[in-house]
Amino acid sequence: MNLLKMQKLHIKSIIIIFSLITFHYSLFTIHSSMAQQTGNIFKVETSRGNYLQSRFLLYLPQGYDTLDRTWPLLLFLHGSGERGELLELVKRNGPPKMIEEGRQFPFIVVSPQCPEDLRWEAQTGVLDMLLQHLVEKYRVDTKRVYVTGLSMGGQGTWELAFAYPERFAAIAPICGWADPGRARLIRHLPAWVFHGAKDDVVPVEESQKMVKALKALGSPVKFTVYPDAGHDAWTETYESGEMWEWLLEQKKGH
Repeated sequence: MNLLKMQKLHIKSIIIIFSLITFHYSLFTIHSSMAQQTGNIFKVETSRGNYLQSRFLLYLPQGYDTLDRTWPLLLFLHGSGERGELLELVKRNGPPKMIEEGRQFPFIVVSPQCPEDLRWEAQTGVLDMLLQHLVEKYRVDTKRVYVTGLSMGGQGTWELAFAYPERFAAIAPICGWADPGRARLIRHLPAWVFHGAKDDVVPVEESQKMVKALKALGSPVKFTVYPDAGHDAWTETYESGEMWEWLLEQKKGH
């Protein structure tokens, strides 16, 4: 083998080794991000021998351990298909899925799991206690706590806001439903509502009724209807940076 061929082979070997190192580093950085989403159980005794508990995923944003500051908190409520005791199911959609794929968020992200055969409307009390626990344990900016959810979680977003409107700076229900007669409870709470025009699971009219009731009360509600979307209005919503930017602009007292 002549000198020129040996040099070319050496250069190719270096390129291959560098490519392998680069690929390994890429996997490591994604895995590092994924590792920030951990499974937890919150359990509280409500009376002697009686407990309420919630399984949840917790994501701490990059810089949480090194920056001495408070952080916005996002509560995500999943749909009916992710109920149960297997916490991995919660990673099917929304922020937990995005975090698992390596997406970074500037929020503390809390993603609880609803028990089988229940809906979020029956869990508003334990959700509020979970949020209070997190506020006490982590560096949460209490003026910037948000809730979003899809389908059953969209309904849960409305119900939790009705029950504890003072807790949140803004809400973002997606393809949910609620009683327009309760709109007065959140008339001053910033809300951005999303729905697919072709939704055959939860008709878009459900969101339209809530938005109409809020607007009649002078609410600053925003409403986005995706003309070609069916029930899955959440993928486009969560993939868009616009909704996240809007949430971060919302702050209690402003």
